[in-house]
Amino acid sequence: QVHLMESGGGAVQPGESSKLSCTVSGTIFIMNTMAWYRQAPGKQRELVAQVTDGGVTEYIDSVKGRFTISRASGKNTVHLQMTSLQPEDTAVYYCYAVRNQYTYWGQGTQVTISS
Repeated sequence: QVHLMESGGGAVQPGESSKLSCTVSGTIFIMNTMAWYRQAPGKQRELVAQVTDGGVTEYIDSVKGRFTISRASGKNTVHLQMTSLQPEDTAVYYCYAVRNQYTYWGQGTQVTISS
């Protein structure tokens, strides 16, 4: 059974940094794409950043220049380095992975930015 284990998150102050990590277990296959989504209270879940197994990355406009998604080639571990965090980045962050027609989600980790 495929399982996504997230780590990181917690509470930080505006302007600070935080790092999220996610590792896939339960499969020998490499995920085509891994990503981070987030869902703030009262809002829809949104894609924050994604990276393919070839290293191609995409970001939503609001995090460009502040967040960096990374993934070692051939590995099922993805990191999200977040800098210059702002209160509007407060959300539950979810790891996401897809291989062919199969999609997988992590349980989510809370990131709170507050002074």
